[in-house]
Amino acid sequence: MSNTDSQAEILQELKKIRELLTPAPTPPPPKGLWNEFMTFLSQYRVLGLAVAFILGLYLGAVVQGLVNDIIMPVISFVLGKGSSFQNIIFGPFLVGAFASVVLTFIIVAIVIFIIVKIATRWGLNK
Repeated sequence: MSNTDSQAEILQELKKIRELLTPAPTPPPPKGLWNEFMTFLSQYRVLGLAVAFILGLYLGAVVQGLVNDIIMPVISFVLGKGSSFQNIIFGPFLVGAFASVVLTFIIVAIVIFIIVKIATRWGLNK
């Protein structure tokens, strides 16, 4: 094989690489309001986002119920029958109410972590 033949092969390969690296032209925008709307829904996955948002709201309500109706009464029972955890006051500060909000946040974060971990294990988060 001569030097010019190998250079021609290299040049041909470089042309192929350039073609592969050149981005494809963007398709023209869809015509008509309905087509634009359908493109918007599919490109931005609006339906999936809406479902995730709604499920997130209700999951938050379930976790809030878990904290307020199950965990907080147990804490109040441990502190004493007459006391309520959320009514603990330290000077002018409602320490119990703040601690309740922090505990709720921690529980929500743990539940979301567990859900994401399970979804990842099942391959649902792709």
